[in-house]
Amino acid sequence: MAASSFVSLSGSHREQLPDATPVGLVDPQERIELTVVTRRAASLPGDDDGAPARLSRSELRERYGSDPADHELVASVLTSHEPAIQVVSRDPGSRRLTIAGPAGALARAFGTELSVVSSPGPHGELVTHRYRSGSLQIPAELDGVIVAVLGFDTRPQARPHFRLVKPEVAQASYTPPQVADIYQFPAGTDGTGQTIAIIELGGGFAAADLDSYFGSLGITVPSVTAVGVDGASNVPDQAPQGADGEVLLDIEVAGSVAPGAKQLVYFAPNTDQGFLNAVTTAVQAQPTPAAVSISWGGPESSWTAQSMTALDAAIADGVALGVTITVAAGDNGSSDGVSDGQPHTDFPASSPHALACGGTSLQADPATGTVTSETVWNDGSQGGATGGGVSQAFGLPAWQANAGIPASPAGKPGRGVPDVAGNADPATGYQVLVDGQQTVIGGTSAVAPLCAALAARLVQARGNRLGLLQPALYAGVEPGQPVAGLRDITNGSNGAYQAGPGWDACSGLGVPVGTALLARLTGSATVTAGGSGGTGGAGSGATGGAAGGA
Repeated sequence: MAASSFVSLSGSHREQLPDATPVGLVDPQERIELTVVTRRAASLPGDDDGAPARLSRSELRERYGSDPADHELVASVLTSHEPAIQVVSRDPGSRRLTIAGPAGALARAFGTELSVVSSPGPHGELVTHRYRSGSLQIPAELDGVIVAVLGFDTRPQARPHFRLVKPEVAQASYTPPQVADIYQFPAGTDGTGQTIAIIELGGGFAAADLDSYFGSLGITVPSVTAVGVDGASNVPDQAPQGADGEVLLDIEVAGSVAPGAKQLVYFAPNTDQGFLNAVTTAVQAQPTPAAVSISWGGPESSWTAQSMTALDAAIADGVALGVTITVAAGDNGSSDGVSDGQPHTDFPASSPHALACGGTSLQADPATGTVTSETVWNDGSQGGATGGGVSQAFGLPAWQANAGIPASPAGKPGRGVPDVAGNADPATGYQVLVDGQQTVIGGTSAVAPLCAALAARLVQARGNRLGLLQPALYAGVEPGQPVAGLRDITNGSNGAYQAGPGWDACSGLGVPVGTALLARLTGSATVTAGGSGGTGGAGSGATGGAAGGA
């Protein structure tokens, strides 16, 4: 293909990895698969707050997916330039094509060079993976049609946001239902009739752990089904401090707080391609889930713009369908683990279509529900702290315009993170069972499934899905003022940001008070439109039984 027939793919530039060690070259005959994301046929309709309007699944896919003609064009152009390329699947409704072929042919088609390197993984381990840097090129005929090409670089994209307690700093611990009761999650609800999807990028769970854990709480084991994406599957690594810890924390928190809800646990490779495909599959599943819980992420600076744009669009699709996507805000304070001395926010928590979940340190009496103290989670540089800050990738949403969000580190308006918070300090963490070992875990990873379970119970109580909660949460907000339905957290810091009255970049608007939040949402026209999520029968609260097996 002549050089003049190429144009750079906007947003595809990758900086060189400073910690990458060359291992070798990619076999040009190795068969690889790529995900090609194409433009929408039309922009998602929105309301005055900028939130996607509620759509049926068929409306979303037929009107706001891709034009099938675009997929036909992409397939025709790519295969004519490189006959070795195959189109494995087309899904205009989700704007994705899967293409495959020899690595050498695909690299030529997109004007890049591939190598094999090793770099640090999410737990500090060295991971060997395919690697590229610079920008991708696409045939000029496809300029504006293709918006992302994912799968060349298979570096670990995200890390799980959980922390195991250090015995020397342990102060208190709670079962997840105890935390839900302290936060006054609506009585008489257990998520019956709802589905919670959970995104995992590694690890796995065993039925024996679920039987033992839920049995110890006197809860019937909820329905938990593993779903493989892009060749990944439920494979426990028997490493409680690794990905298994994340998987079981998510399942056990969501399952014990909303045991009536069915869980679908999506396992995907830890790449930007795998992350996108997992979220897309989860939000567009039938029946539509009430909530999707995501406890994985990485600094915005570690993502390509095309990856963030594609994943944010997939999350927006979920919101349009009425799904509430709860995302952990990170466990490395305002730096988000980046060593340049500047504040950073974690993505996908920084997506304006996700409910970003920060972390607190909770001191309370489970017997009475009395909160003695709740402050911003910050255990220092060695112990972790809640993420939070102001996005440099996403602008200030309309619903946050009056919340007093400070400028981003670049001096521009940006989306403030988090929106809400909950107990995350491992020193006041959650009692869970991982690979047969009883342990206490914290991190904002615990807050995402906790909020997903709350969403399922709110949907059960209201009879329809919530979608994007923020327009209702931020309605009438003023800087420095608490809001109804949440308990303001005013003490503590995550590094660059200090908590105070009203919204702050440590705890957002505060900790949900479930019963008060339900009352507020029930009286709000902002979130009452849309399709029903199914009411089901009310259970007996956080310990209500649920049918199904592991």
